[in-house]
Amino acid sequence: MIRNIGYLLLLFLIAGCGAKKKTTQVQERKVTVAASPRIAEPRKEQTKKEAKRPKSKAENIINTALTFSGVRYKYGGTTTKGMDCSGLLYISFGEHDISLPRVSYQMAEQGDAIKLKNIVKGDLLFFKTGRASKRINHVGMVVAIEGDDIKFIHSTTSRGVIVSSLREGYWNYAFVKATRIL
Repeated sequence: MIRNIGYLLLLFLIAGCGAKKKTTQVQERKVTVAASPRIAEPRKEQTKKEAKRPKSKAENIINTALTFSGVRYKYGGTTTKGMDCSGLLYISFGEHDISLPRVSYQMAEQGDAIKLKNIVKGDLLFFKTGRASKRINHVGMVVAIEGDDIKFIHSTTSRGVIVSSLREGYWNYAFVKATRIL
């Protein structure tokens, strides 16, 4: 009996050593959630004309929104301690005497709908995020247009207030419409 068990173990060892392990190849996935890095451009000297030129209302609102960069996400928040996407725009526009509704799906009903090819700084971009989203639940404001790349500021649950690109797969897929308030 012990001899049979010994033969059986020897058989398993020999068979186990010759068997090839099943391996799988892992494809590298690239997921982008970070905002595009800013490249510092050399400062050019302002001419007297440029220095005297007043900033547009849109530029002033954008500058206000950019002061909140890095503020953490807080649902319903409207302060530097935390803010959500609609809170960011509610405060930024409000500081320049433009009243907007407090929530993104109501903001989407304001202003005039525009096509992406006609986007300018200060326009609002609206998104439906998540699989079950039946209505607009996210908003951002255009801060720069570089060729066909549209950069917008918004507040994300994972990174807080950041600037992202509409070219990023996630935002491009979730995009619903753009409106002009100014």
